[in-house]
Parts: sequence; C-alpha cells; structure tokens
Amino acid sequence: MSAQNDPTGWHGTTILGVRKGGRVVIAGDGQVSLGQTVIKNTARKVRPLAKGDVIGGFAGATADAFTLFERLEAKLEQYPDQLMRACVELAKEWRTDRYLRRLEAMMLVADRSVSLVLTGTGDVLEPEGGVMAIGSGGNYALAAARAMIDSDLDAEAVARKAMAIAADICVYTNGNLTVETLECDG
Repeated sequence: MSAQNDPTGWHGTTILGVRKGGRVVIAGDGQVSLGQTVIKNTARKVRPLAKGDVIGGFAGATADAFTLFERLEAKLEQYPDQLMRACVELAKEWRTDRYLRRLEAMMLVADRSVSLVLTGTGDVLEPEGGVMAIGSGGNYALAAARAMIDSDLDAEAVARKAMAIAADICVYTNGNLTVETLECDG
C-alpha cells in the first residue's frame, strides 16, 4: 500500500513556488500528520540554500529531504551559480545511487533565474507560467496560484492566498507558512 493511501502513514505538506514581477517566492505550510493525527503544526519545510542564493522547499520524509538538501548544497558548491546543472547532477545520483533511490521526497528549488521541481525518478522540471507546487495540497495551491498569477497581486501575495486556499481544502495542509523570497531576473 502506498504511503498516500496508508491511513497510518506520515502525511503532510504543501509547497508552492511563484515567480512574478521580479521576485520568486517559495512558501510551505507547517503541518505534519501521522494518519488522522496532526503531529506538528510549525514544521519548517522551506529554507535558503547556497548562502541565500537559492531557496528550496520539500515534501516527503524529513530526513530524506535534509539528505537531499545537503547533496544539493554540495552540487551547488561544485557548480556555483548553476542551479540547473547542480539539480541535473543531483537527479542523476538520486536515480542511480542505491541509497538515494530509496529516499521519499520531492523538492522545489529556485534561484534568481530558474525555478525547478526535482523528483526521485530523475525529473528536473521547469514549470510553465512561473508557478509550481508539490505535496498533498500541491494541486490545490497550484490551481489557485495559476488563477491569480495574472492579477495585480505580487508573487508573495499570490503564494500566500493560494496556500490559504489549499489549507482550506487539504486536511494535510495548514496556514502556518514559511515563506522565502529572492529578487530575480524576471
């Protein structure tokens, strides 16, 4: 039985990225659930990386995500200012390394010029329209953000409103947000 359908499994998160008007924002909720019980309301799933030049958020197993963040930081040291290259190299390792293949997490990462979704199947995807989302409430947040992306709201306001909508719909998402922002190229 997959973790998503397992009533005793860990659930939780919604991570949303919005790139608009010279800013990129990644927002994440704070809820972690085990089955039908909320274990924590204030988990921090979004953080700066690479001395603040990259921001990232994760959905999935926390220890797995931190392992991936550490590996990504190492790739960013190896390929400074080349987020796409660092992510492709991480995805290659993630897909082929016996240990990393077992990690259950997804990541959103962004720098001043590119936003990416990374998965354990080797995907490194750049979203269309400057909006991307992962996690149990990701589709709700994605739909809400896409509906607002052409409005007068700035990137952070779009992200906050979309996350509030996701929290109203998804029982594994709450309104305790962590938001990281970077000024970007476009």
